Formats: sequence, C-alpha cells, structure tokens
Amino acid sequence: MSEQSIALWGRFEYQVTDVDDPRHFTDTELSATFTCGEESRTVWGFYNGNGQFILRFMPDVPGVWHYRISSNIPSQSPVEGTFTCVPETQLTGPVQRDGDGHFRYANGNAFYPFGTTAYVWNYQPDDIQQQTLASLAASPFNKIRMCVFPKHYRYNLQEPMRFPFPGTLDQGFDFTRFDTTFFAQLESQIQKLDELNIEVDLILFHPYDRWGFSAMSQETDRRYLRYVVARLASFKNIWWSLANEFDLLKEKPMSFWDAAIAQIKREDPSSHMISIHNWHNPPIHYRSNAHWYDHHNPALTHASIQHHDMHFVPEWRQTFAKPIVIDECCYEGNVDLGWGNITGEKMTALFWHGVILGGYVTHGETYLNEDEIIWWSHGGTLKGTSIPRIAFLRNILEEGQAKRLTPLPWGSHWDTSMGISCEGNWGLFYFGDHCPAYKMMTMLPENTTWKVDIIDTWAMTITPVAGVIQHGDKLDLPAKPWIALRLIKL
Repeated sequence: MSEQSIALWGRFEYQVTDVDDPRHFTDTELSATFTCGEESRTVWGFYNGNGQFILRFMPDVPGVWHYRISSNIPSQSPVEGTFTCVPETQLTGPVQRDGDGHFRYANGNAFYPFGTTAYVWNYQPDDIQQQTLASLAASPFNKIRMCVFPKHYRYNLQEPMRFPFPGTLDQGFDFTRFDTTFFAQLESQIQKLDELNIEVDLILFHPYDRWGFSAMSQETDRRYLRYVVARLASFKNIWWSLANEFDLLKEKPMSFWDAAIAQIKREDPSSHMISIHNWHNPPIHYRSNAHWYDHHNPALTHASIQHHDMHFVPEWRQTFAKPIVIDECCYEGNVDLGWGNITGEKMTALFWHGVILGGYVTHGETYLNEDEIIWWSHGGTLKGTSIPRIAFLRNILEEGQAKRLTPLPWGSHWDTSMGISCEGNWGLFYFGDHCPAYKMMTMLPENTTWKVDIIDTWAMTITPVAGVIQHGDKLDLPAKPWIALRLIKL
C-alpha cells in the first residue's frame, strides 16, 4: 500500500479480501501494531462479510506511523507500511477527561456535556431518523445516549427491521455472525451525529429485551464487544457506555462487568470515554449506592449516574475523584411513569443545580403523542419547554474563559447551589425554587470585590447589578423562583 497522509484524529483504513465464509466471524483474526516514535497501539480488524476484512485506526499523534498487520488468513502474509499523520486545525479530536471533574477535547478546548437520550432512534423509520437529526441540529445537545440493541418496553413494541445479529424473533438469531448491513447503518448514523458535533454515548448492553441479547453467552458477549470496538473506535465522537441500568441485567455477575470494562480498555486503541450506568428507584436508592458499579475502577473515565437529586454531586465528586455525569435525572413529559412526568421548570432546575455543583446533566423528554413517537426512545421532534433554557445555560458556560466549576460548601446557605471556577474569579449561584427577596453575601471571600448579574433562568434574562458586591453586602433579589447569580471577580 502506498504511503498516504491521514489527518490527526482522522481514519486510516486497511482492507483485505479472502474467500467469503461465515466462519470468518469466529475463526479468523486480523490485527496490527501501529508505532510512531515511542507511541504504540494495537488494533483489531473485523470481518465485513463478502470476504472483506477491514482494519481502522484513528492516529492521535502527528508524524510518521509505521504499521505491521498480521492475520491467521492463510493467504495473508504479514504486511508492513507507513502513513503520515498531519495536524488538522478543524478537528477537535475525541473528548477526554480533564482532571478530576471536567472534560476537554483532545485539542485542549473545553467540552461541556449537554446530553440527551433517544435510546433507539437508530431503529426508527427513515423519516423519524431525519426528524431526529434535524431536531438535534437545532438543539443545545452535544451528546446523545443511544443503544446498539433494540429496546423492549412500553411504547417500544414494534419489531425492528434489522438487528446486530442475523435472524428474527420468531426464527431465532445466529450469534456466530454479525449483520454487517446493520453495522454499516449504525456507522452512518454515528457519522451524521459527528457532523453535528454530537458525541455518541453508545450503550452496549441493557435489560429491556425480548430477543435474547441481554442473556447471550459470555463468549458471544466477548466477540460482540471486540467487533463493536473494532468497527467503531476510529470514530472520534464515540463513547462506550457498558450498560444502561447494568444492575437489572441479572444474568451478568459483577465479574462480567469487570472483564468487559477491561476488554474495552485493552482493545480500544483510542482510549475513548468509558462508563457504566445504574438503575434508580427513589424510595430504595435515595441514599444508597450499594447497587452501583464501583466507579473507582481506573478504567472508567467518569461516573455515569442515574439519580434525581443533584445535591449529592459534590459528595460523589469527592468519593470518586472523576467527572460526574447525571445521565438520567427524570424526564420532562407526561407519561404515567414517575420518572417521566416532571415539568420543564424542574428539568431546567436540575441542569442548573447539577452544573453549578460541579457535575453535568443529561436531558430526557417523554411527551405523549398519538403516534407514540416519544423522544426518550424514538427521537423525532423535541417538544419540551426546557430546551431553550438549557441552551441559555450552555451559552453562559461556553462564552469567554473555560468554566471549571467547583462546588462551594453550603454552610448557612443550604438553599443555594454555589459553584466557583478553579481560578476563583467566576461563579454561578442558583436559588432554584426558593424565592428570597434579598441575600446576605457572606459566602464571598473577605477583601474581594465582585460584579454581579441577576439571571432569570426561566425568562432567560440577565440584569446587571449596579455597583459592586463584597463579603457581607445585602443583595436585593426579585423574590421569585428560578433566579441565579453570575459573579465576576474584579
């Protein structure tokens, strides 16, 4: 293969053909070692059907990369080659962890996850998929939670056209092969999301199943994970979510999750984000996280949590010393399930509390429709009143300097969520549904001076306060809910 130039965080692809044989899915291996200076990556290839093997790699260091490809295909001798990785100023690269609480792109730019959930939008008819992409393009969301496997649940009883494995519910599935057309469609969907600058938090397992995908053999699970990582790790916008509500997958012991996380960490040459998500039943789990996976696992880049109370975020930040993403906090909507009928005001408040307390929050929406196309699962059209308010918050965070908010101790101000930048010169305070007519600003450090703006987070207005504010000053407030303060140190 002639030498070629590949953009930094672009994709190198190597293809080889052999006799078409379905046993290639289980019996044939293709791998490569890529080196650039002291950097070395091991990459697995995958069988794409029709005798075609593909190996993909996303280079993350500029320079000349050398590769050596090996396989147990009898006709395939070891292949060596080189390509040059060149910087590309338009590409941000994949998202990475930034310290113990935040995220950044590989190029160093700050990344603030403002996510949403549409579990199986990728299984919907083409017109619904196009609606979903158009809705996302007009939304504030830069991350989406979505599944590889279809979902069986209320409002999710239609039978999909295709599956990750060939077969049907009636005839059964061939777990020794993969449906390459399904995965080609999934790749196209991920690419379209990348073109919208949206990260894909890809859920690899979940319990809402009638086809048997949640109870496959461990060997099938292992091959499935290798195949998915080999096909998708070269997409810069991919994140790995081991499971949605992993603790409801009763057939899989904790040792399975340990091994699955280790396998992804080992086989993903691009070190994408990795997390695992828990079930949450408020009466049982409000104070207990005994059912969670141990987020201390160093292979997990962040803690993906389902919980409805953002006031635990500071505690979780301290406990796990890694970014906290509340990937389910309830859904704005009107279904008859308790997790799916909060108001737009409540959803907006959850975002403000979560972000100010040093975490990140994922949106969800469950408004009923006559056609039962509901955003939380199917995508389609966004209807909620929280959407523009979430966009308003995102804009406040993203304008100007990077905001790495750290929660301030509550002390006597337990009614107020307070966050301050790591530099100590920028902050947001939020009163939620409390309605103070004034606030004594005793939480400000002594001998400091601040410029203050009063933010109506629901009306989306920002009103500067005349003069400056210091420790202990009385600050008059509108005495209504959903008020926040922006503070800039002078």
